Amino acid sequence: MSSSKEEAGAVPAAAKSSWGPFLKSIASFNGDLASLTAPPFILSSTSLTEYSGYWAEHPEIFVAPAQENDPQKRALLVLKWFLTTLKQQYSSRSEKLGSEKKPLNPFLGELFLGKWKDPTGEIGETQLISEQVSHHPPVTAYAILNEKHGVKLEGYNGQKASFSGGTISVKQVGHAKYHLREFDEDYLITLPSLHIEGIVYGSPYVELNRGSTIHSSTGYIAQIDYSGKGWITGKKNTFSATLKKEGSKDILYAINGQWSDGFTIKEGKSKKELETYNAKTTEITPLYVAPIEEQDPLESRRAWAKVQESITTGDLETTGTEKSKIENEQRELRKKEREEGREWERRYFTRVMDDPVFTRLAESPGIAAEEGKTDGIWVFDEKKFSQVAEKARAGGEARAEEAANTVA
Repeated sequence: MSSSKEEAGAVPAAAKSSWGPFLKSIASFNGDLASLTAPPFILSSTSLTEYSGYWAEHPEIFVAPAQENDPQKRALLVLKWFLTTLKQQYSSRSEKLGSEKKPLNPFLGELFLGKWKDPTGEIGETQLISEQVSHHPPVTAYAILNEKHGVKLEGYNGQKASFSGGTISVKQVGHAKYHLREFDEDYLITLPSLHIEGIVYGSPYVELNRGSTIHSSTGYIAQIDYSGKGWITGKKNTFSATLKKEGSKDILYAINGQWSDGFTIKEGKSKKELETYNAKTTEITPLYVAPIEEQDPLESRRAWAKVQESITTGDLETTGTEKSKIENEQRELRKKEREEGREWERRYFTRVMDDPVFTRLAESPGIAAEEGKTDGIWVFDEKKFSQVAEKARAGGEARAEEAANTVA
């Protein structure tokens, strides 16, 4: 662990005067820390809706279970895929930016859309849909689709943060579901809790704690336990995972390592090493996002363009002005909706009273939906998705015809 002196150096000299008051405001704050205004130097130019893309930055690993006929090995491949997402989800930003930054708080209805292209044709195109389905409390829903291999991930999550002893603790609420069309197979994934260390010294980084589980419709259960770096011994971002058959104590596979570095997969009984994974050297596939001028007004990078530019250039005054414009526009929209007695229509997701897949897989382990903390249970709406896609196709054809007539 870095010394206090080393970590203190992470706060820019010009920002030290605002850092102390910010820490005091965190310590005395009673409520959702996400609503606090952070010092500009710790702000990220990325909206939280973009974080959904971290689930599939290795498309070849994401679809690998669809190509395995053995259900036990499929369950292992799903576990492996989940573990490979952790580095991107929880440490890639601090490695790139020097420390964890506070993301932009998405507005209700904000979208982040993209796709992972496959020039080889072997994996096929993988599509990302991310939408902010609630602002109070903040909840992001997402779906990741690979039509060629029949793989679909969908889920939603929110966070509840608290501050104590120089550390921000974050409890994630919500869940993810991974579906394999060929085998009509589902996996329910719970989300890890986390804490953000280094706040006092202005060099925040994420550490996971407690655990996650993956329950499959074929009866396999994966348990992942996280442990951070101790003060004297141990390595940061450490985890251990096991895969068992429900009702059995026998460990089929064991996986150990660091989610930010690498891990080793071993057979349960024989302890035979089956595979090693290096998180640092495995390349990610870049996500393609349409140019800003082609994006919907609700898409993150178009909506926040001026804010993101001012954060990048260090123009703090413009950052505040442009953020306020968006926030005030949103307040006026919500006010108008209340006056008219209507609710914002989500574009790709729908709130439901019950999700049969979740209910079936959550019953045995006793996992609760906690819908009161996420403004409901959210599911990806295939009908809405098809309607949006059809409308886009029709619009594209109309533009092409207009262009042809103009040329003629």
